[in-house]
Amino acid sequence: MTDTSLAFITPSGAPAWKRWLVYSPLARILIFAITYWLLTWVIGHFVHGVVLRGAAKTPWNDASGYLSIYVVPAFLVYLALVKWIERRRMIEFAPQDWPRAWVGVIAGVLLFTVTAGALWLFGSYHVTGTHPHVAWLLALLTLGIGPGLCEEIVFRGVLFRIVEEGLGTWGALLISAIFFGGAHMLNPDATVWTCTAITIEAGLLIGMLYHVTRSLWLCMGLHAAWNFTEGTVYGIPVSGIDTDGWLISHRTGPEWLSGGAFGAEASVVLVGICSICTLALIAVALRRGSIVAPSWRRKKPEAVSADYAVKATS
Repeated sequence: MTDTSLAFITPSGAPAWKRWLVYSPLARILIFAITYWLLTWVIGHFVHGVVLRGAAKTPWNDASGYLSIYVVPAFLVYLALVKWIERRRMIEFAPQDWPRAWVGVIAGVLLFTVTAGALWLFGSYHVTGTHPHVAWLLALLTLGIGPGLCEEIVFRGVLFRIVEEGLGTWGALLISAIFFGGAHMLNPDATVWTCTAITIEAGLLIGMLYHVTRSLWLCMGLHAAWNFTEGTVYGIPVSGIDTDGWLISHRTGPEWLSGGAFGAEASVVLVGICSICTLALIAVALRRGSIVAPSWRRKKPEAVSADYAVKATS
């Protein structure tokens, strides 16, 4: 069967060449990747060569460069992909649904608060004071909102969503999670284990969250709150990146417990907590019957196009 929760179905009247070169999952992923790379290259040269040329290297200048070069283009290219190639409503990122991001924020804060609490109970997490002059807004933009928006568009909005059309939910979940974990290999103190941990805890969890809710807003909220709470509140390195946290803290014990220099994302505690949440989401999906089968095991799109049209416009 074809799952009508898929955001895009190839138009029934599309010629064969267009089905392969424009509408196929691989074609749309490549269109996004190439266009995104070109736009970041152009904007990067403009920002560094014109806007910030001769400007002092400050945290705010670095933040503006990062947001302009990487985050804004991700949104613009995704919008173009949806509106010009797929020609549909962006239901997964609809402006009127932005309050759902707050559900993700609450979930992200709770998730990492439980993790910090568990590490404290195990004798690994220690607070020695507070930092009253934390740059809250700067951290919110560069550690929270920026990565939350950019990475969720790339890994869930593009990779998971489009791969699911071809390989089904399980294939999309595995591929998007592996790419998400692998993308952190260049982070400070990254190892095979740290990337594997991120693949399991965040890649699988947020992938299933998107599948169950079909909301990028919710995924972005969780991702942003996860980073912000971990680094700016609890003072723990975020995927190897040291940050100034409101709580001055350190962790002790074996690296498999504390996460070491990479941070709590390399701890088996967070892997375990996230795995429980992922299994709960999988149970929800199985109960709903929303798991999408690979394309070769589904009906032709023409057979369900009317059903999808009703869903897409509801």
